[in-house]
Amino acid sequence: MKADTHPDYHFITVVMTDGTSYQTRSTYGKEGDTLNLDIDPSTHPAWTGGNAHLLDRGGRVSRFNNKFAGFIKK
Repeated sequence: MKADTHPDYHFITVVMTDGTSYQTRSTYGKEGDTLNLDIDPSTHPAWTGGNAHLLDRGGRVSRFNNKFAGFIKK
């Protein structure tokens, strides 16, 4: 097997959006680096149940609903 084919796997600190942190192993950065997350399971709608509302920018959603009103059963 060739030498140096695998990336360096080391400990880093991951900081969540609420300030909590944990230590894990990763190939990110160098030993002891900190990875600050912008999105994490405590804030992203995919994990929190999707309480976000759909924004109707430029009436696109309204136009879609009007165009396909006959196909959609409520």
